[in-house]
Amino acid sequence: MTTLQKGDKAPDFSGIVQDGSEIKSSDYSGKKLVVYFYPRDMTPTCTTQACNIRDNFDALKGHGIEIIGVNDDPAKKHQKFIDKHGLPFPLIADEERSVLQAFGVWGPKKFMGKEFDGTHRTTFLIDEEGTIVDVIKKVKAKEHTDQILNGFGL
Repeated sequence: MTTLQKGDKAPDFSGIVQDGSEIKSSDYSGKKLVVYFYPRDMTPTCTTQACNIRDNFDALKGHGIEIIGVNDDPAKKHQKFIDKHGLPFPLIADEERSVLQAFGVWGPKKFMGKEFDGTHRTTFLIDEEGTIVDVIKKVKAKEHTDQILNGFGL
């Protein structure tokens, strides 16, 4: 779905997170950043993916990696998701879908024979200079941290 590739400059973005505050990509300049897009809070695969990152969060931070999750759920739903599962990273409530569209992860999907527009589960690994070092399009929810570390060459 996305046309962004390894070697491309990551899009600049900003968004409102679960507590109503705003974060911007520029807040993360000089740091390794993972921006992961997922369809919905509280669904089985999305929960497995988020909890895999949570369970390995210290290892990711130990490598200087920052994490941001993004979908078009509202901030209140993100806060419930964070509270229920103890997620230690921010979730952008991209209700206007500006971040989703900037990364090219919003579009046609098919599920159980139905076609609809939605968020494509995709993870972008961005280096300290803002360059995409990997795009994970085939996310494995139970092994996502390993995919992230491998993508950064760690």
